[in-house]
Amino acid sequence: MVMSLGLFFIIVVLAFACEFIDASVGMGYGTIGAPVLIVMGFDPLFVIPAILLSQAVGGLTASLFHQRNRNVSFSSRSKDLKIFLVIAGAGTLATIFAAIVALNIPKVWLKTYIGVLVLGMGVLMLINLRFNFSLKKMIGVGIISGFNKALSGGGFGPVVTGGQIISGHKAKRAIGVTTFAEAPICITGFITYIVVKLIKQDPTPLLSRPVGDIASSIFSTSILRWDLIVALLIGVIFVAPLGPLLTKKIIKIKWHYILGPLIILLGAWVLIKTYLL
Repeated sequence: MVMSLGLFFIIVVLAFACEFIDASVGMGYGTIGAPVLIVMGFDPLFVIPAILLSQAVGGLTASLFHQRNRNVSFSSRSKDLKIFLVIAGAGTLATIFAAIVALNIPKVWLKTYIGVLVLGMGVLMLINLRFNFSLKKMIGVGIISGFNKALSGGGFGPVVTGGQIISGHKAKRAIGVTTFAEAPICITGFITYIVVKLIKQDPTPLLSRPVGDIASSIFSTSILRWDLIVALLIGVIFVAPLGPLLTKKIIKIKWHYILGPLIILLGAWVLIKTYLL
């Protein structure tokens, strides 16, 4: 798929809008962005690593502003830091496994999983369940969200932010924790995608290859779509500082009633395009 200048700017705007939502309410960048890009015609195996890298950059930047605006506290003894470490640790391990799975299953299976996952996340957001908080539950949240992120590009924020909120963690703090946890998990997934693609492309042991050959492969169109990555990065970098400001101003908005139906429609559309169009 050739990217025109017009399409490039559309993707910048898409990234801007999705990252603004994500940095504000702790969900939406990959869950909305990935299926939209797939519906636009991009290959999921190029979409997912592009989403992962751009969200890592956006998440790290936005988390600094969440801390500055006191939406969250990552001091050494804070509850927020403990939750972050649990989710990031469990999610990172799950991400490696999921990225390997994604690169070794038929594309129709991957698109089906993405569609069902996104649709399911929308339904769960509308239900708006509540449970008692525990760090053990956060381990499960980290594993599920990390697996979802690497396999589909989305499903991280709804699980992590929603999992914290329904377990009793304050909404603003949950958003800040989720935004920060995105960075290590997404970077791990991105690196795993590159490594596995390089191994599948050439059976020669990776450590035996010349560095120049590896670099050439990474910047070739067979491994990553850098035009897509650059467009997404431009969008997230400019908007990342703005989302935490909205989080600080918001007292209580029932975002699940807004995002839930939108996410359900996106999931349904991915399934329709996969099997009917």
